[in-house]
Amino acid sequence: MGKPLMTSLSSSLVSIFLLLASAFNVLGVEGSIGVNYGTVADDLPPPAQVARFLLESTIINRVRLFDTNTEIIRAFAHTGIAITITVPNDQIPLITKLGSAQEWLKSNVQPYVPATNIVRILVGNEVISTENRLLVASLVPAMKALHTALVGASLDHRIKISTPHSLGILSDSSPPSTGKFRRGYAARFLKPLLSFLRATNSPFMINPYPFFGFSPDTLDYALFRPNSGVFDENTKLSYTNMLDGQLDAVFSAMKLLGFGDIEIVIAETGWPSQGEPSQLGVDAGSAAQYNRNLMQHVTSGAGTPLMPNRTFETYIFGLFNEDLKPGPISERNFGLFRPDMTPVYNIGILRAKAKSSIPTNPAPVPVVAPVSPGPRAGPEEKIWCLPKPGADVEALQRNIDYVCGLEVELCKPIQEGGACFLPNTVRAHASFAMNAYYQGTEKNDYDCDFKQTAAVSNVDPSYGNCKY
Repeated sequence: MGKPLMTSLSSSLVSIFLLLASAFNVLGVEGSIGVNYGTVADDLPPPAQVARFLLESTIINRVRLFDTNTEIIRAFAHTGIAITITVPNDQIPLITKLGSAQEWLKSNVQPYVPATNIVRILVGNEVISTENRLLVASLVPAMKALHTALVGASLDHRIKISTPHSLGILSDSSPPSTGKFRRGYAARFLKPLLSFLRATNSPFMINPYPFFGFSPDTLDYALFRPNSGVFDENTKLSYTNMLDGQLDAVFSAMKLLGFGDIEIVIAETGWPSQGEPSQLGVDAGSAAQYNRNLMQHVTSGAGTPLMPNRTFETYIFGLFNEDLKPGPISERNFGLFRPDMTPVYNIGILRAKAKSSIPTNPAPVPVVAPVSPGPRAGPEEKIWCLPKPGADVEALQRNIDYVCGLEVELCKPIQEGGACFLPNTVRAHASFAMNAYYQGTEKNDYDCDFKQTAAVSNVDPSYGNCKY
């Protein structure tokens, strides 16, 4: 997450740093919410597990990647989830020529489509804010070369090219109507970039973070809470939340250059659930409130004061907490989920009747009971007690707590370092714990009920050294 953010209540710029599968059509503009899948961590689950979890247990249908990790791209094959991939900043100068762009496309895109639904390629991240002359000068040529390569591969209608910006590209932002791009960048770099986006029907992408722009006096304004609002004297329009102010400042800057017709996409935004002890508004409750209100607002069709009746494709940062990110504590705590894929807080992105979130393992691991288990096994055959498809994750966690509370020894295999610790998910651990309990009983039906979250199966769920 790069980091530049502005506040709509201040003239200063602060330098800085999704999940619903719903879509609304308002004036022809699609509004949907996705998530940024960052990987700066050493405790994340395998990509195949993540892809299956998002597909079957959440309502997230759009994912943005910060690179071209082939394992992740392959993991999303046949899921239908819309994937955005990224050319890392340091590779931008290498693809300014058509031949190099074609080779990049052959290596990073063509082997995976159409199985993986790649819909967008981002050339770098917050490139202009780096002020690296070589990167900034190479940005638009690289975008043009990649687009030409897409045309040659007949992929230009399927895949669009764009690049995300921090709010540091603005020199003025408050009030929103005065928004303008930084001097020296507007005519030389941003106007050609906007011309390219218009010609290719691609969106302008921005990373607005009210979290980096609020003060103690504007916390309610940043979190979409009731507040006194901000009045723009130039337009006579009132603002009730900081995000609208940030978006309208970007819109004003685009309109000043003659590009007010280009769609704006929120490439990343979010709020941390943990930070320094003294930090104001940094807690799970505030993070849940921001992201919940964000989802409702950008998909409501209300738009902003300068862009009414509009929805915004939006990507929440991020999917997981990332424990290896440098900087303050908050940088490592923007995630919606923990590494075991339990939610850090609840904003309604888990399906009410989620299917199994367990991935396909190298050896088949049926950690859920079949919908119709089939005939009961004979007296000499073994049967197992496994979670039902759609069993609620929180209910399964209670089952784990119950079984492990009865007899700690039963749960040693699912403790860290144990033979059944991986995959480290609630469903996998619940599968082992509930079955361990069931095997110690007389195996009556009610011993594998767990408040209707489990069922018997005659399929052995054992794998590797993990024996059920």
